[in-house]
Amino acid sequence: MEILAFGVQADEKPMLEAAFAGLHEVRCLDVFLNEDTAPIAAGYEVVSSSVNADLSGRVLRILAAGGTRMIAQRSTGFNNIDLDVARQLGLTVSRVSYYSPHSVAEFAWTLAMAVNRRIVRAAIRTRDFDFRLDGLMGRDMRGRTAGVLGTGKIGEAFTRIAHGFGMNLLGWDVARNPACVELGMKYVDKEELFASSDLISLHVPLLDATRRIVDAAALELMRDDAILINSSRGGLIDTDALVAQLRAGRFAGVGLDVYEAEAGVFFLDKSLEAVEDDTLARLVTFPNVVVTSHQAYYTRDAVGQIIATTVANVTDYLTGRRSENTLVPS
Repeated sequence: MEILAFGVQADEKPMLEAAFAGLHEVRCLDVFLNEDTAPIAAGYEVVSSSVNADLSGRVLRILAAGGTRMIAQRSTGFNNIDLDVARQLGLTVSRVSYYSPHSVAEFAWTLAMAVNRRIVRAAIRTRDFDFRLDGLMGRDMRGRTAGVLGTGKIGEAFTRIAHGFGMNLLGWDVARNPACVELGMKYVDKEELFASSDLISLHVPLLDATRRIVDAAALELMRDDAILINSSRGGLIDTDALVAQLRAGRFAGVGLDVYEAEAGVFFLDKSLEAVEDDTLARLVTFPNVVVTSHQAYYTRDAVGQIIATTVANVTDYLTGRRSENTLVPS
């Protein structure tokens, strides 16, 4: 069988081909799956999609009409998939329910320290042989308070690093993580977490209940010198409200690896095009903001696990098995 994989990054391609070698052929495309590209999948029973794929009802119907019966998404999040339509069409849909939580947690901390210690600004200055320290002052993390929204596997990994820094720990989740409690985390309501934390990091999935969980009201509660980090999903933050707060001179730093309107922008080279998204264009101009292109998961370890799970998901489909990764069984 030949599998069609959309949205394959250059570093990912040889790993994906090697993982399927001896099992199935895999055709790798760097274009993302959406309504315009879905017709390419005609004749492919199995399609693999990436995190920013558009798997709305319209796209699923195009895939099904072309003969696709199984979609293997190479990510944990699945808010981009219309699961109800997939069920109606009899499609099998799988995801990667687990990969190295350390990749995302470590990157969240990379963003936190980059904005705290003004690393990007410092690096740009020294490239111009400007070695002044003006405007580069950060602060110690030890003794300050880290607020962790979402204390699952990634949130726990982030908490362990915060504990290593010697920080006070606040957490919010629908269920308490005993490992975080053992580290000294105090679970509080969202409002107290926003108001009391020096550093806030988001590690919850994007659901109806969490969409724009960091809204204008939450941002108002935050300390003026707080640091906000999002390496989970862009839709967790009301970006327009965040820009308004940044324009008012608030927050010591904001680190964003995700953006609520990133589809069609992130993972692509837009450097020679006019920027159509005014909110994103304004966001990247703030000196206390660092934006990266959804790369928190992008380590050899994590991508290797994602690919291995994708191979297993395809094998499960072909043999009629289900697993914790199966979102919609056939």
